[in-house]
Amino acid sequence: MRLTDCESTAESWQDLAVIWRNRTLRLLDHVPVALAVCEFSGRIMIVNRAMAAEFGLLPGQLRNRKILEFFTLRDSATIPALAEAVRLHRRSQYPAPVSWSAADGTERSGEMTVALVGDTPEDAPNLLLSLPVRTGPAGPPAAPRPEVSPIEARILAAAARGATTAQIGREIGLTPDGVNYHLARLTRRWQLPNRTALVARAYATGVLAPGAWPPEPAPRP
Repeated sequence: MRLTDCESTAESWQDLAVIWRNRTLRLLDHVPVALAVCEFSGRIMIVNRAMAAEFGLLPGQLRNRKILEFFTLRDSATIPALAEAVRLHRRSQYPAPVSWSAADGTERSGEMTVALVGDTPEDAPNLLLSLPVRTGPAGPPAAPRPEVSPIEARILAAAARGATTAQIGREIGLTPDGVNYHLARLTRRWQLPNRTALVARAYATGVLAPGAWPPEPAPRP
């Protein structure tokens, strides 16, 4: 392959990454829950409008900053628990009591949910943070709950726990190829790039029950 071909391919992948990032941001901005995706170090990668609005900022003003610049952990055991989960390759979900100074200057407190998410248990996980938004003026409408089959909902719940393809297959009663088939259908239908994004959308749109551990499908309406 010529150098120019390699450069063209690299530019194509970069363009595709920008497209997927913009689609993810548009999706998250329609969720009435404060959401952020951070590296395990705490650097903010993605944040939605609801999260930024808590501090009277725009999403771009939070990106690449540390999440603990904005929140104070009220339980000193939270970070050691997350570090232990990473060491054991767990994909767990943890409550994190936090406090913060809101845009109007008032001191607020609440319980943030921290989920370790990644494509495989061996990957360095990212942190999916969610915080219920306080009652106030109506924000953007919630994204409608997507239609999923009971099997797809169970696969998403298992993926949220960090189960491998083989583990999901044994739990659901499918072959690994069958699990991959359903995951591929979901990524195409929802126009998302990977399992991390699938799990995020499943929580954001109510496919998975919020606050439940282990993750489980939400009751069907």
